[in-house]
Amino acid sequence: MTGLEHRNPPLLDAPYCSALLLVAKLEHVFEKATRLICAIVAIAIEGENILRHMRFDAPDSCLILACAKGAPLSVLYWGAALPLGVDVAELARLSERQGMHGVADMSLPLSLAMEPGLGHPMFHGFAAHRDGKDWGSVFEVVKVETRDHNAKVICRDERTRLGLAYEIDFDGVSGVLRIQSTLTNYGATPLDLNDMMTACLPVPDTMTDIIGLTGRWTQEFRQERVQRNAATYLRENRSGRTSHFSYPAILLAAADSNESSGEAYGFHLAFSGNHRLRVDSLTDGRVLTSLGALLLPGEVRLAPGESYASPEIVAAYSDSGLSALSRKFHEYVRTKLLRPDMRAKPRPVHYNTWEAVYFGHDVATLKELATRAAQIGVERFVLDDGWFGGRRHDRAGLGDWTVSRDVYPDGLGPLVDHVTGLGMEFGLWFEPEMVNPDSDLYRAHPDWILGVEGVEHVPFRSQLALDISRPEVADYLFHAIDAILRDHDISYIKWDMNRDLSHPGGQDGRARAFAQVQALYNLLDRVRSAHPYVEIESCSSGGARADMGVLAHSDRVWTSDSNDALDRQVIQRGASFFLPPEVLGCHIGPAKCHVTGRRLSMEMRAATALMGHMGLELNLLTERAADLDMLKKAIDLHKKHRALLHEGDLYRLDSAPQLIASGVVARDKSEAFYSLAYVASDAQVLPGRLKFDGLDPERPYRLQLIWPIDWQAVKGPSAIETLNLTGKGAIFSGAVLMQGGLQLPHAFPETCLLFYVAAI
Repeated sequence: MTGLEHRNPPLLDAPYCSALLLVAKLEHVFEKATRLICAIVAIAIEGENILRHMRFDAPDSCLILACAKGAPLSVLYWGAALPLGVDVAELARLSERQGMHGVADMSLPLSLAMEPGLGHPMFHGFAAHRDGKDWGSVFEVVKVETRDHNAKVICRDERTRLGLAYEIDFDGVSGVLRIQSTLTNYGATPLDLNDMMTACLPVPDTMTDIIGLTGRWTQEFRQERVQRNAATYLRENRSGRTSHFSYPAILLAAADSNESSGEAYGFHLAFSGNHRLRVDSLTDGRVLTSLGALLLPGEVRLAPGESYASPEIVAAYSDSGLSALSRKFHEYVRTKLLRPDMRAKPRPVHYNTWEAVYFGHDVATLKELATRAAQIGVERFVLDDGWFGGRRHDRAGLGDWTVSRDVYPDGLGPLVDHVTGLGMEFGLWFEPEMVNPDSDLYRAHPDWILGVEGVEHVPFRSQLALDISRPEVADYLFHAIDAILRDHDISYIKWDMNRDLSHPGGQDGRARAFAQVQALYNLLDRVRSAHPYVEIESCSSGGARADMGVLAHSDRVWTSDSNDALDRQVIQRGASFFLPPEVLGCHIGPAKCHVTGRRLSMEMRAATALMGHMGLELNLLTERAADLDMLKKAIDLHKKHRALLHEGDLYRLDSAPQLIASGVVARDKSEAFYSLAYVASDAQVLPGRLKFDGLDPERPYRLQLIWPIDWQAVKGPSAIETLNLTGKGAIFSGAVLMQGGLQLPHAFPETCLLFYVAAI
């Protein structure tokens, strides 16, 4: 891809003529030398240099904003790409709406804020007041600043003395839209902000299906597809973290949209705290999708001159199905959120001690585990909970971040040196935001916790939440973590958070949930700044804090506390709607899962973990020799294809409910890796066909089944045997593999087949 070339000519002083403010020539190596143009277009009307519309273009999508001075900021068009020569004024004229009997005599305008002064009877996206007054704002555009592919639009309401500024970025390659809004109190008295959606974005009424991600502990990222109706679709989260049950993202799709075809819009709120997502079908047929932080009563009070900055929305459109939409989000995470130096480094195969020893720390045993891990190819050894203070169980010690001399009489140094001497990185578990009542920290500073005066704390894992928005608390935590990192060769932190913020009140009695999230981000950045080569994993009882907000300050997320491979097939698929595989911690647990009690083969467990950031979380000292050998082979296979798995394009494949299938295809279409999991019994004698999406139809490919090793169908010969797919494989055109597909063999449930496809 070539670099962007920008030029910014002045607006032309002629009727109905447009001035091209930005032209970006983009050369796609994957689109056969197709040249594409990204532009922001300004329209000068009747000889006046007035910016009335802004146009943003990507290869497959277009966004046009109405930004006339004195009018609300709104979306005129967002959808499939339009020719650059299209007259934006024509779009505006065609979109004129009329009033009707029984409602207002005029069609009420939409805006990104959907403020109450517009008069809409169904939905407001903004609520603020000064002692019950100044609540009916109307935000009008007063200034537009364009900078390359982004813009800043400043709106004001002089009557209520409020300013609302929008930062808008539309990536000219991917079409990913980013919006962030900032409210400023220009009045002479304080302003109470009750509610403020980051933005309220219209989608076509043809988007009839809503896809949300819900779940619970160990069952995260469950898809919920419902049909949009006349009511409001609303998801709210007040847990103080991203939550297990209300992921801060939503998709809207046409009824016939699937993974490989159809229109869809995706929205993600990059925020790790309380949030509100809603889809409103207005009585006039228009549809709005809105996302924003959920503010508790009195949480945001702006003094004169103060501002509130909303979380950012990351959104995108696709006319090629849900997987294409996900690939846009994956590219955004990879190029905009993850640190380049960490992206350039292969993600080490990971071993975590938790399900091997729990709190039973013994230096000799841990060294033996590390030795065994290194022997089978592990590259990073992570010591989990139980190494500090009086932490012999989960009811004591949180907050006392000094090495326990009872368990480590010589400190952590000998274990760290043993691990690094084996050629592995050393990682360490922390839960900085929490404290046990049975701890030296709590006994010294009981006033440091969040709560509501006179209200009993909600029991939750024998721990309480620290108010890390207080500088002295954040300083204590930073210095405690910094001391451990400075004194040891540690390159990885597992940063955990294991309870909801049930009563997030500060010492002054005011709610601190929003401030707590900002303080978390600041603390993470402070640690990363002091130790730039330390990677940080965001964990929260599994996947309760796995969003783009925290990924801007960390390097990986823990997807779920369930290492049950059948659960993980569903969980990892759901997480992939917005997050790329390489940031998803995917571990091989024990043969008997401690969460579900289910027993699964090593082949199944390994194949499932291999598709993300692969890790292990089992007792290697008690595993059978045959399983250890199988595990080593799986690790070798992952390393062999790691670059493809962590840099390629993900294609989730449409399949029958009893199957879960996906593929990762190299950017240049030279190779691909496909996973097919049989998660339940088949209703028919044989399954259907597996179509290998994402290949180049013009190229020949060699198809091989590479896992499980030497696998055979339940009753042969199947296509696996007749085509010798477990051996040298067979050669087919990309078109045949994609359109015809492979007739799948019958296989027992709890089987996962991995295919490798290489261009000839």
